[in-house]
Amino acid sequence: MSVAPLPASDVSRETSDRLSRLKDLIRKWNPAINLVSKGSLDDLENRHVIDSMQVFDHSPKGARRWTDLGSGGGFPGLVVAILAAEHAPLLEVDLIESDKRKAAFLQTAARELGLGNISVFAKRIEDVPPRGADVVSARALAPLDTLIGLSYRHLAHDGIALFLKGAQHVRELDHALASWTFDVQKFPSKTDPQAVILKLGGIARV
Repeated sequence: MSVAPLPASDVSRETSDRLSRLKDLIRKWNPAINLVSKGSLDDLENRHVIDSMQVFDHSPKGARRWTDLGSGGGFPGLVVAILAAEHAPLLEVDLIESDKRKAAFLQTAARELGLGNISVFAKRIEDVPPRGADVVSARALAPLDTLIGLSYRHLAHDGIALFLKGAQHVRELDHALASWTFDVQKFPSKTDPQAVILKLGGIARV
């Protein structure tokens, strides 16, 4: 069984419908709680959905728990859960979001999209009990050294971290290596020529 995402035109009708309904929910809620920037609403597909789908491509086969930090409007966490329902039905997805209004959106979206593989934590990342996750992800949340610190306590011993990072990722990597050791792979983003997906494993404190 592959856990890799497929192009939007090739996913099942149920998955495609869920992704479309997620975009509708974002548009409905965004004026009240600013889930995504107003300027990106007209291009939700590329700026947020496809950007999140590509992260799922790097999930290890057999992963059972995925913990998304600072989930906000559900990117990549909700998209991961939607894809997992089709491609990795045993994968449980944690969404951690300290903003109570955004957490309420995530809970509503999970219910309306019929996603039973989601747990929403309306808490600070530091206050959530360690999750023992096979994968921890984050998007546009914090500098890399901070992300690694937040992720470390939630990762299983052999877990990996997947972070979407922009043009400053080389500088952030150099800074993070002052406090942490890790193996890193870089994958070019499909939606931004300056961005990458960083896949980190073997994370340990210096």
